[in-house]
Amino acid sequence: MPSDNPVLSPSRERWLLLTLAGIQFTHILDFMIMMPLGPRFTQLFAISDAQFGLLVSAYTLSAGVSGLLAGTYVDRFGRKRLLLVLYGLFGLATLACGVAPGYALLMVARILAGAFGGVLSALSQTIVADVVPFERRGRAMGIVMTSFSVSTVAGVPLGLLLAQYGGWHLPFFAIAALVALLALQAARTLPTLTAHLQAARGRTALGGITQVLADHNHRWAFLFSALLMFTGFTVIPYITIYMQTNAGVRADQVPLLYLCGGLVTLFTARLFGRLTDRWGKVFTYRRLALACTLPLLAITLVRGVPLWAVIAVSTLMFTFLSGRMIPGMAIVASAAQAPLRGTFMTLNTSVQSAAMGLASFVGGLLISRDAQGLVQHYWMAALVGIGASLLSMVVVGKLQLYGAAPSAPSSEPQAAAAAQSGQGAPSARGSD
Repeated sequence: MPSDNPVLSPSRERWLLLTLAGIQFTHILDFMIMMPLGPRFTQLFAISDAQFGLLVSAYTLSAGVSGLLAGTYVDRFGRKRLLLVLYGLFGLATLACGVAPGYALLMVARILAGAFGGVLSALSQTIVADVVPFERRGRAMGIVMTSFSVSTVAGVPLGLLLAQYGGWHLPFFAIAALVALLALQAARTLPTLTAHLQAARGRTALGGITQVLADHNHRWAFLFSALLMFTGFTVIPYITIYMQTNAGVRADQVPLLYLCGGLVTLFTARLFGRLTDRWGKVFTYRRLALACTLPLLAITLVRGVPLWAVIAVSTLMFTFLSGRMIPGMAIVASAAQAPLRGTFMTLNTSVQSAAMGLASFVGGLLISRDAQGLVQHYWMAALVGIGASLLSMVVVGKLQLYGAAPSAPSSEPQAAAAAQSGQGAPSARGSD
């Protein structure tokens, strides 16, 4: 980490992490709230399921493209200034979703929201890696990533309640209002982070991307990140369909699966964050990646059992799938050279978006319906995801993590060279 990045007091650091978690919460909720509103949109705008699916996927596709574009400029501006500008534009795009009179304009607003929201996610994780020392980065990521659980437990149900009593526009208005409040908090809480600007001077717009891609360690990190996302998304998009057709779960019972999973991960995220720092990022990741394989397969086979058993399996799956993301993202952020971290993380957004889309596509190709409408071969989608998880456990061993203390004599010359270049010491491969 660059030496001129500020050292924050424990209280200031805590407020910084909570603010970033709030920013992540609004970004995630803005994406998630669309899916349960599907029946309203298809009826209101007289569109097909495929057209609604395009409305949902437009957000992630736009986030992926914007990540590529952001790679040309993200390290050329101070972190705080860039985050506030992008967050303000994200709030305006969300507000535009709420006032959109029809399908076409709503599509435009969703594309803009995805473009700004996708970069925000990468920028938030970059700030965590810039500010929080390596040895406490797992706990910090755990705090920021509780936003996923909170959005599932509280955000989506509250959004649906607002939509029920105030119309589908109201959830977007509420998110935009929350963005305004959090932007004021971010302006007060975030330090001025400009240590990376010196390294960016004299670099062309495409120069940073070239430098990132030229780094062997970065390429391994992108592969690891893709496998990280691919694992779950061969299965996750089709859970609701399988639960209602094969497992006998009623439509009004489906929210219980997400509610229970979100409640448990709300507590386990902090636990896994602490374990990541205590046991080591790679060690913790491998254990959680292995632990998620059994419930990932079980959720595709559960059938003819009581609702509580279905909830138990789905909760285990959500717990370990989300849990491995905490050491996983700490590893990804630590694998980047500090002067290039912003560019690296925005490119990583594109990699993850592409992996999610590819995984969903592969899962859709593997499953089918029989004459009774039951989902077939869902377990095959789980096996592909499990294969990606096992492969990620191998790939993570090839990464060097900047900021970790050397753990093997062979790494000492490399660590010394890195220290002289101002990058910080990388760990030995596969350890931290």
